[in-house]
This record gives sequence, C-alpha cells and structure tokens, in this order.
Amino acid sequence: MNVATSVLSRVHPVLDRRQHSAAAISTKTARRRILLVDDEAPVRELLRLHLSLAGFDIDEVAEGTTALERARAERFDLIVLDVMVPGLDGLTLCRAIRTQSANTASAVLMLTARGSESDKVLGLESGADDYLTKPFSIREMVARVGAILRRNDRIDAAGAGALRHVRSRDVTLDPERREAMVRGRGVELTKQEFDLLYLLASRPGIVFSRSALLTRIWTDETFVTERTVDTVVSRLRRKVEHDVQRPELILTAWGVGYKFVDVE
Repeated sequence: MNVATSVLSRVHPVLDRRQHSAAAISTKTARRRILLVDDEAPVRELLRLHLSLAGFDIDEVAEGTTALERARAERFDLIVLDVMVPGLDGLTLCRAIRTQSANTASAVLMLTARGSESDKVLGLESGADDYLTKPFSIREMVARVGAILRRNDRIDAAGAGALRHVRSRDVTLDPERREAMVRGRGVELTKQEFDLLYLLASRPGIVFSRSALLTRIWTDETFVTERTVDTVVSRLRRKVEHDVQRPELILTAWGVGYKFVDVE
C-alpha cells in the first residue's frame, strides 16, 4: 500500500462528517490561503476537497523548487509541506521559506510518512510549526490546521500590541521603557535579551523552536545561527533565574526550543 492509499484508507470513516469538521473552523478561516506541497495527486485532491470545505483557498504544487518560487512571490497563511517531494526536499524547502521568502512568519505544517521522534524534531528545527505523520484522518488534519492558525493569530496579536505591559509569573515587562522587573527588582537586559524574554513571557506555555526565535528576534541580522539563541538564553537565565541549572521561568523543550513557564 503506497502512502496515498494509506492516507485515503483513514479518511472514509470521517467523510460523512466533513461538513461538521468544516463548520468547526469555518468562522475562523475567512478564506485564508494555503499552499499545498505534495507530489502525490490523490493526497492533494483529498486535502484540497476538505480544506476547501473548511473555508480555505488552496494552491497546489507538486515539487519543491516550484514551491519555493511561489513562496518567494506570494504570501500564504499556511504552507502544508510533505517532506518527501522532488526537487528541493521538504526540510530544505522549509528552511528556505523561513529565510528567503514572503512567508518567513507564515504557519508551516509538515507531512511525512516517517514518525520517529528524531524525524519530528528535525522537522520542527527546520522551522515547521507542527508535524503530522501519514496515514492521518482528515478530521485530525483540519483540526491541526485550525489550531496552528489560531496560535499564530494569538502571536500576531501579541506583536501588534507590543506596547502593552506583560506580567507573567514573577516577571513584569514595560516595552515602551524597555524595563524588566523580576521578583520585584530591576534587571538590565540587552536588546536581544529583552525581546526574547518579552516574546516568551507574552505567550506562556507556547514552545518556540530556535528557528522561530531567530526569525522573530534577529530579523535584520544575517550572520546568526541557532547557537546564538542558546547563548542569549544562557545569559538571560543568569539574570532572571534563581538557579540556572534548575530554571523556573525559561524552560527548555528538549530537541525543539524554549518556552516560558505555564501560568498556574
């Protein structure tokens, strides 16, 4: 059984519920655009049908090089990207989209037939927001799409309200004055340290990959790597944590990136 057939085999039990799945997120999508990158025509047809029913406009591409050209030229709300596509493979394409296109901040959902933890980590570190292993049900697919876009909407709203104070756990941040208070005391932070802490603290519990942090914090700097993120996090922890060996505020999501502790 090939991958396309295996995906289809999981879909039939939910075909009669497609209108329910569509209704669940149709009010949130407002005809947003999705770029679908998959070399298997049956999979593209199936996803186009159900995502269209859910209120999305779908553009299809069958190989990586053309997909990158489209991503450089046009803005999409979400890119659904199969790892094993001809031309540029999905991982390389995802990295290129994050650094060389009009979609550096757009949501990316990666599809793959490989489901090991290392494959998932590699996909997330390449810049994907989420990872779905084939075979999958269409109901899960549509739900994941809705969840990713809602999360990105919240992040965008936080960015649009960047002049708002942030109070989370023991941290208070004033972005106008660029002042940070931690457990009632002022802390001197560099620009990158403040921006990084602000992004994490404004979205407690949300995991950001190193690639995502690079995209959002170091937007105008070319010669930075994911190791830069680790270095700044280490410096920041020395300033805001009681014990850098057992951090309580800035937590590591092993193999992926970092998050601010959940609000209790």
